[in-house]
Amino acid sequence: MQVSTKFTIAIHILAAVEYFRTDEKVTSDFLASSIGSNPVIIRNIMSDLRNAGLIEIKRGTGGITVRKPLDEITFYDVYEAVEKKKDELFHFHENLNPQCPVGGNIHAALDDKLRDVQKDFEESLKKHKLSDVVSDLYRAAGAAN
Repeated sequence: MQVSTKFTIAIHILAAVEYFRTDEKVTSDFLASSIGSNPVIIRNIMSDLRNAGLIEIKRGTGGITVRKPLDEITFYDVYEAVEKKKDELFHFHENLNPQCPVGGNIHAALDDKLRDVQKDFEESLKKHKLSDVVSDLYRAAGAAN
């Protein structure tokens, strides 16, 4: 599958921005510390989220805020914002042998099925909301304390 770590990092960013919104100034350095990643990677993903209208970034003392209600942000919205290779969820192996009955016909036998799987995957992403993730975080953090 072609879903990169950018997707889960983006979910982490959005959840952390909401979770810490009243207690911390959320910056790329703060998020990088939470995620365990380089701040440059975080800033690149934040740029994608900003371009998709999911977050607002205020330089200086402003920090980061989520621009939409959490129950209006689906996993699909995040996927659309950060994944660049979403047209091809499955990457087909290269150098097929056209002389082989399987190698020469595998696309005809498999492509439609993979498109259906990708469509189902994307529809499933639309069913999950960021609000559910944040609710679960509050519950898990409360249980840990």
